[in-house]
Amino acid sequence: MTIISIDFGTSNTAIAILDREGDVPKTWRFEHISHCFKTTKGEAWLVPSLVYVAKSQEKFLFGEEARTRYLLQEQPLTKSERLFQGFKRDIVANFRPPAREIDGERYDAEAIAEVFLAELWHRLELQTDSQNIELTQLVLTAPVGAFESYLNWFESLAEKLKLPNFQVIDESTAAALGYAITRPNALVLVIDFGGGTLDLSLVRTAPIANDLRNRKITKAEAIAKSDAYIGGIDIDRWIAEYFLRQLQQSRSQIDQASWLRLLEVSEQIKIKLSLVSEVSEPWRDQKNIIHNLQFTQIQLSELLEQHQMINQLRDAIDEVLATGLQRGISKAAIEQVLLVGGSCQIVAVQQLIMAYFGKSKVSFDKPFEAVAHGALALGQTIAVEDYLRHSYAVKLWEPYLHQYSYYTLFEKGTKYPCKRAEPLILQAAIANQEEIWINIGEVADISQAEVSYDSNGKITSSQLLKQSDFRSLAVNEIKQANRLDNESSNDQICMARLNPLGQLGVDRLRIDFEVNDRRVLIATVFDLLSDRLLIDHQAIVKLE
Repeated sequence: MTIISIDFGTSNTAIAILDREGDVPKTWRFEHISHCFKTTKGEAWLVPSLVYVAKSQEKFLFGEEARTRYLLQEQPLTKSERLFQGFKRDIVANFRPPAREIDGERYDAEAIAEVFLAELWHRLELQTDSQNIELTQLVLTAPVGAFESYLNWFESLAEKLKLPNFQVIDESTAAALGYAITRPNALVLVIDFGGGTLDLSLVRTAPIANDLRNRKITKAEAIAKSDAYIGGIDIDRWIAEYFLRQLQQSRSQIDQASWLRLLEVSEQIKIKLSLVSEVSEPWRDQKNIIHNLQFTQIQLSELLEQHQMINQLRDAIDEVLATGLQRGISKAAIEQVLLVGGSCQIVAVQQLIMAYFGKSKVSFDKPFEAVAHGALALGQTIAVEDYLRHSYAVKLWEPYLHQYSYYTLFEKGTKYPCKRAEPLILQAAIANQEEIWINIGEVADISQAEVSYDSNGKITSSQLLKQSDFRSLAVNEIKQANRLDNESSNDQICMARLNPLGQLGVDRLRIDFEVNDRRVLIATVFDLLSDRLLIDHQAIVKLE
């Protein structure tokens, strides 16, 4: 049995293979498109998550080839439109960048991501076939905070590409397994800080019964989670904007090609500052003037503080520790803190984490490969027990108060699969009501940095704004027992058409909710007046 894992990242993608159970996982290297990344403990071969739409017969170039073609392209004013990067994060973003029209065809984030992963899978098939390796299982990874959204997209992609038996595991749990933390009852904190997201998971491993082949199975239990929509590509942008302010220029004064070149230089400076204290790199602007850009670890630390990134990391750690404490787990009980993702190589990030937990507990020797290697374990003997990352509620209209209220269905931190102990009882909102609709949404805490500058480009204030947000979830059509058409909007769903019509002050519907092992919300609806079962265990929405 051969298992392949793909850790699809915002900046880079890692592919790993396990040919036989008990073997050591290996990172797969592709000729021409993989890039060697240096770490404090060695090197790792990754595929940069880049796609370049070429005019030549190749049509698309990927990874390192895409980066090379972009840098060598002779038409600087148009080449930037042909390079796609950061498209993983755009797939599930609330506000996606518009599709680009190139050579008469339109490309959005989903289309490019599909082309990218399809190419990786095609190359894998060609190379494994030539080595007589049969691919029997595929494991994909997804961020904690947007797990369900990526799961839905992966399912659609798997159907299009006819992928073999595949599973999805969250990146933080995979990282714990990748660091070989499979000892029963091991308690570890995984901090996964990559190009697009910051994800934290407090994970405990625990033994369960042997399987039919008498193998000991390890279950990874995610005790607490936290996340933030921030990553390395944000840091690259902040560094680039810092240099523009130093040069007394603004983003609007330079063309797109010059901006992308500056982002490229900023990324290289950030990477090098993980190994040295000061870096100097040249940047050629649109007027063909070369600027020598200098930056230090101290300046980078100050920049991260100014943009509230360090505060967001502190808040995420505090949230996980507070949740753990509510479940009887103190900070002192955490055995190891495992760092994953390129942004965890930033010195200021490591210093903050070591200040929290002590240097001896922090491990960061597998920042790029831990997730891909750990994901392979899911195809062997690993089961994963998980908790809901957000709270979920129903938005209801109160006819006597003339306002909306929120009725919580499942609290953040609830272990799933699960059933809600108490049913939701609904009444008509108006006299002679014909239908009852509900709006199901996610309740989450949102943090956003607000930075102000003076006329000289100097930061004058910086604060982290926090608020609770109710975000309606996209609903699926459900098949009602009475076979009536369900005309659902994007954020509401019709739970019943009332016959006889609904009246004020009369309990009319009883709805029982449960969440299955795929984080799908299931509803059973009973009409209390007509004594009829309207919906029997039907899926109505996927929890994100």
